[in-house]
Amino acid sequence: MMYSTHLWLFFLVVLAVVVLPGLDMAYVLGSALVGGRKPGLTAVAGIVAGGVCHVLMSALGIGIVLKLIPGAFNALLLVGALYIAWIGIAVLRSHAAFGFSANADAPSAWITFRRAALTCLMNPKAYLFMLAIFPQFVRAEYGPIWHQAIVLGAIIAFTQIAVYGSLALVASGARGWLAQRPNLGVAINRGVGIVLIAAAVITGINGWRNL
Repeated sequence: MMYSTHLWLFFLVVLAVVVLPGLDMAYVLGSALVGGRKPGLTAVAGIVAGGVCHVLMSALGIGIVLKLIPGAFNALLLVGALYIAWIGIAVLRSHAAFGFSANADAPSAWITFRRAALTCLMNPKAYLFMLAIFPQFVRAEYGPIWHQAIVLGAIIAFTQIAVYGSLALVASGARGWLAQRPNLGVAINRGVGIVLIAAAVITGINGWRNL
């Protein structure tokens, strides 16, 4: 397979994973709906930073260590699933869109960035991707591992920026429209909470069973 074809295939796989609704997407959406464009894009930056950490951990072999010690990975997986469930329950119990009041002040840029990075780092889906899919695209014939990690990491970051950045811009533009329809905001809030809780349960059960 040509290297360019190899990279395009990786991009398509990453795109399929990123566009699936999950904790990262929900956090970006919530940040943009609450604070507008700047908090939304700051959340995107935090998610990208978390993605970079995932790539670095994989390149440094931490992913291999976790794979060789299933118990450690299972514990990490369950912690991430519990974190998602906790967020989902908090969102579900809230009476405002994505756990925030429409009139509340948005968190500072640093807090938004830090929470977004932590959200990405605690996302079990990301670890499953880095352990099950990412290593398949690192081939000896394509050069040094560090170089391949940089290229593949750049593709991941570009995809996250394109997808989540577009979502943040659209959501920030819809703030006023949703503010005039509080019932719709509550319905969206509950829907996201249910999705997050279901994702946590499925991830925890299936991940534990398959490892």
